[in-house]
Amino acid sequence: MAEDSITLKKSTVQIAAVFVVALVIGYFLGGYVINPKGTTTVTGGNNPPPGADGTAPSRVQVSADDDPTMGSKDAKVVMIEFSDFQCPFCGRFFSQTLPQIEKDYIDTGKVLFVYRDFPLSSIHPNAQKAAEAAECAEEQGKWRGMHDMLFNNQDSWAGLDNAGAVSKFKEYVKSLGANEQQFDSCLDSGKYQEEVQKDFSDGANAGVGGTPTFFINGIEVSGAQPFSVFKQIIDQELAK
Repeated sequence: MAEDSITLKKSTVQIAAVFVVALVIGYFLGGYVINPKGTTTVTGGNNPPPGADGTAPSRVQVSADDDPTMGSKDAKVVMIEFSDFQCPFCGRFFSQTLPQIEKDYIDTGKVLFVYRDFPLSSIHPNAQKAAEAAECAEEQGKWRGMHDMLFNNQDSWAGLDNAGAVSKFKEYVKSLGANEQQFDSCLDSGKYQEEVQKDFSDGANAGVGGTPTFFINGIEVSGAQPFSVFKQIIDQELAK
């Protein structure tokens, strides 16, 4: 069994226990997913970066679609994240790693960062609506503000029922200077439900099995890895 992943079989009576174990182990390793086959996989950890052994890393063709971006459209490196707003590991990447990537690479025009949705609805029941909320905010040019609000306040809405979470999202948009009536109508109508699911399907077709998953010029990085892992790959791509 690989040291950076743990797969635990689930029976009907073990589901709750496996979920707790996955959360605890995953906290240290960087990401997880419960897949349709009934196993919980914990991934991430301090894996060596792809290509660190001198071999050419494999690349996957992943579309940026028309999803929200940060950085220059002319950047040499495109970094696509498939993420889940309710995922604690995605929250860890947001708070611990993204700020340094943004400072060193996105703000300097070296990296175009693309955010795509991959809500793990079976274990994160509010993730789908959170993704839709960000899309509705994007409609008014407020995606980044909502993105940050959702992650910064993850503990406040993640444990609520769906109606409670939606109410929180409507509260958050008030501070962003958006048209509240337009946002509420957008979110309540499910206008971007299919758009979010398209992201999920595109991710699954690209081999995404958990969150967060990244593609840096097509090179896959799984889990909330430390900044050094992203830096090595980005620098290698920039040097070409």
